[in-house]
Amino acid sequence: MFSPEGPTLRELAVQALSSVEHGYDLLAPKFDHTPYRTPDRVLDAVASALAPMGPFGTGLDLCCGTGAGVDVLARVCRERVTGVDFSAGMLEVARRRPAPPGPEVSWVRADARALPFGAEFDLVVSFGAFGHFLPRELPGLFGQVRSVLRPGGRFAFPVAAPPRPGSPGYWTLLGFDAAMRVRNALWRPPFVMYYRTFRLGDVGRELARAGFRAQLHALPEFGRRPDGSPRVRLVTARRTA
Repeated sequence: MFSPEGPTLRELAVQALSSVEHGYDLLAPKFDHTPYRTPDRVLDAVASALAPMGPFGTGLDLCCGTGAGVDVLARVCRERVTGVDFSAGMLEVARRRPAPPGPEVSWVRADARALPFGAEFDLVVSFGAFGHFLPRELPGLFGQVRSVLRPGGRFAFPVAAPPRPGSPGYWTLLGFDAAMRVRNALWRPPFVMYYRTFRLGDVGRELARAGFRAQLHALPEFGRRPDGSPRVRLVTARRTA
């Protein structure tokens, strides 16, 4: 499915009936051949937006998957970058990636809700992972990110504008989330992946409560919607004292 190298429909069905962790362990060998992998266009745009804010010393890719975001960190960090994920399968694939030039790279298996680090990073990024966290988990998640950032450190992630109500994209995401809710009501273990629960307004409030000062930066590579608003923004949240 998706491409000749990607997973089959049967493999995706087995993954969807697994836990989040085991599902990604199963998907890992073919993950980079699916639409779930963050496109290079997004990674390049984020790296370009972060470059004027740096250079940074150390960076962390939160929920790194197969490691695409680590390449972004390697462009803007001088000393060391780390990828953290709770899927052993995804990290196994990440470790086989050619090391990007520049800083030292390491990989750590851990849950984003219980990070095994002190305040040792200048920059934390994350790409496409927030749908795996329920809204009630955001305070704890953002608190963990703050705890691993040095004072003044930044937390950065891209956010796409939601589809307009009534558009094909709107109904697609609504249908996907509805199917996931039905699946989780009928099947255990749950597989948490929702596209419509990570709302920018709620995120801004939770970042402030966790001790961040957030800013929004339009990513011009993706243009603007008919109403003039950016199609994709980069959220940068600075850890306050």
